[in-house]
Amino acid sequence: MEKENKTKLARIIASAALLVVGVIIEKTCSLSTWQLLLVYLVPYLIAGYDVLAEAAEAVAHGEALDEDFLMAIATLGALSIGFMPGADNQFPEAVFVMLFFQVGELFEDIAEGRSRKSISQLMDIRPDVAHVERGGELLDVKPEEVAVGETVVIKPGEKVPMDGVVTEGESSLDTVALTGESVPRTIRIADDVLSGCVNLSGMIKAKVTKPFGESTASKVLNLVEHAAENKSRNENFITKFARIYTPVVVALAVIVAVVPPLVSGDFVGNFSTWFYRALMFLVVSCPCALVISVPLTFFGGIGGASRKGILVKGSNYMETLARTKVIAFDKTGTMTKGVFEVAAVHPSEISPNQLLHLAAHVERFSTHPIAVSLKHAYPNEADDCRVEDVHEVAGQGINARINDRMVSVGNAKLMDSVGAVWHNCHRVGTIVHVAIDGVYAGHIVVSDKIKDDAAEAVAELKHVGVKRIVMLTGDKQEVAADVAKTVGIDEYHAELLPTDKVDAVERLLQEKGSGTMAFVGDGINDAPVLARADVGIAMGGLGSDAAIEAADVVLMDDKPSKIAVAIRQARRTLFIAKENTWFAILVKVAVLLLAFFGLATMWMAVFADVGVTVLAVINATRTLRG
Repeated sequence: MEKENKTKLARIIASAALLVVGVIIEKTCSLSTWQLLLVYLVPYLIAGYDVLAEAAEAVAHGEALDEDFLMAIATLGALSIGFMPGADNQFPEAVFVMLFFQVGELFEDIAEGRSRKSISQLMDIRPDVAHVERGGELLDVKPEEVAVGETVVIKPGEKVPMDGVVTEGESSLDTVALTGESVPRTIRIADDVLSGCVNLSGMIKAKVTKPFGESTASKVLNLVEHAAENKSRNENFITKFARIYTPVVVALAVIVAVVPPLVSGDFVGNFSTWFYRALMFLVVSCPCALVISVPLTFFGGIGGASRKGILVKGSNYMETLARTKVIAFDKTGTMTKGVFEVAAVHPSEISPNQLLHLAAHVERFSTHPIAVSLKHAYPNEADDCRVEDVHEVAGQGINARINDRMVSVGNAKLMDSVGAVWHNCHRVGTIVHVAIDGVYAGHIVVSDKIKDDAAEAVAELKHVGVKRIVMLTGDKQEVAADVAKTVGIDEYHAELLPTDKVDAVERLLQEKGSGTMAFVGDGINDAPVLARADVGIAMGGLGSDAAIEAADVVLMDDKPSKIAVAIRQARRTLFIAKENTWFAILVKVAVLLLAFFGLATMWMAVFADVGVTVLAVINATRTLRG
C-alpha cells in the first residue's frame, strides 16, 4: 500500500507540474483547440489513467455508475465542451478535477492505511515460534504444532505463544495488546498466562492448556478480522443508498443537460451552458464522502475500542451499544472476582493466626473453593503439625486430628454434631466454623471479593445516561443484597436459575423503552442471556469460552468500568458518522442548487466532492484516538 501511495503521489506531482506548463503554454502561445487538447491530455492521463481504466472495466462487467464512472464522464465531458459552438474550453478544469480527485483518493488511502496499521500493530500478537521441550531437547516449532500438555519455554522479550499455566520461573507480562493496560502483571508458578502477552523479564516455563487455534491470541485476531462483516444500519443504508443514488444522479444530469435547452427554444445555443452545469452536477453528486467515510468511521471506532482492551465484534454492535439504556449484570466473575477469599477471622480464646492455621491444615487435601481460600490465607503447611484421621462429613465439613486434638471445620450442622456452642456472624459471606475437641474456637468469613472498580463502573454508567442497572444472580439473597448495596445497584434479583435469568432478561427487554438493553456476564450459564440481549458483553480474561462466543462485546481485562468507556466510544463513533453524513449532504445540496442556477464553478464542484471527502475522512480518523 505504501509503494502504491508513493507512486500515486509522484503521478500527482508530475501532473500538477505539467498542468502549470499547459496553462503557461495556453496563455503565451496561439494554439488551436485540438493542439491545446493534446497539451492538456498529457497531465490528464498521467493523473487519471487508472480512473478511466476502472470506469471502463466497471462498464464491461455491467457494474457502471460508481464514483470512477462519474468522474470519468465529468472530466471527459469537460474536455469535449470546448468543441461545442460558442463554448470556452475547460481543459484546465478537466485536468484539475481529475488531479484533485486523485489527491482525495490518496488522502483516503493514507487515512485508511493508518487506521489498519494502527490496528494491525495493536493486534500484532500472533507469535511466530514456540520453544517446546520434547525428549529432553528444546525445539523451535510453529505454535500450531504444539499439543495441549506440552511445556513451552518463554524467554524475556518474547511473546507468549500459547495459553498455559506457569510451571517454573517468575516474570512480568506486558498485557497491553490484549487488555489495553500499561501496567505489567507479575506472574508466578501456578498463574495463568495468555498467548499474545509479552514476557518482560525472567524466563518462564508453562504447561499448555489450549491448542493454538483456541488460544486467546487466535480468538482476539479472529474477532477483529471478522468485525467488518457485521455492518451497522448506517453502513447498510449508505451501501444501498449509493446503488440507487448514482443511477438517479446520472439520469438527473442528463435531464439538466437536455431539458432546459429544449425548453428555451435554442437547443444548440444553450446546450453547452447546460452541459457544463450537468458536468458540475456529476462531480458534486459523486458519493465518495459517504461511501468511504462512514465505514471508515466505524472501522476506526472498533480499532479505538480495541486499543483500550474492548473488542467489538461488528459496527452494528457499536450502534446498539451507543443506545444502551438498560444494563443487567451477572454477579460472580462480573461484579465480583469469582474467587473466594478470607474476608474476616473471628476467634474465641485463640489467636486469629492459630484459627487459620488449624482450618488450613484440616482442609489441606480438599479442592473445594472454600478450602483453597483457607489454604491461600495460611500457606505455610511445612510445620511440625501432624494431620491424621481426616474424615469428611457430607454436606457439613471435615474432622481431622491435629497433634492429637480433634479439630472440626465446617458449617453449623457440623458444630451441632460435635456439641460445640456456636454463634452467627454479622458479616455477609460463607461462615466456616471451627471447634477443637468439641469446644467452639471461632469462625472464618469467606466471601467472593468485589472487584476494585465495580462501584466506579456503576457510577460511570449512571453518568453516561444508563437509566436502569440491574443485577441478576443465582447467589443467596443476603449476598446479592450486600454486593448490590456496596457497588450502588438499586435493583437486584437473587437465587435465579439459568432459565430464571432468561425470563428476567425477557422482562427487561419488554420494559426497556426506546433504548437498547445490554447484559454483562462471564459464565457458561450466562451464554443464553448474552445471546438474547440486544448487546451481550462478556468478560474475556476469566470468562468462559461459551460466554465469549455468545457475546457481542468482550472486555479483555475483566474490568466492568470499561463498559462506560465502550458506550462513550460507540456514541462518539456514531456522532462522527452522522457528522460526516450531514456535512456531505448539506454541502453537496448547496453546490448543486448553485450549479443549477449557474452560480457555481467547477472549482466549487471539486470542493463539494473531493474536498468534502478529504475532510470527512480526516474527521473519521478521530475515532481511532478513542
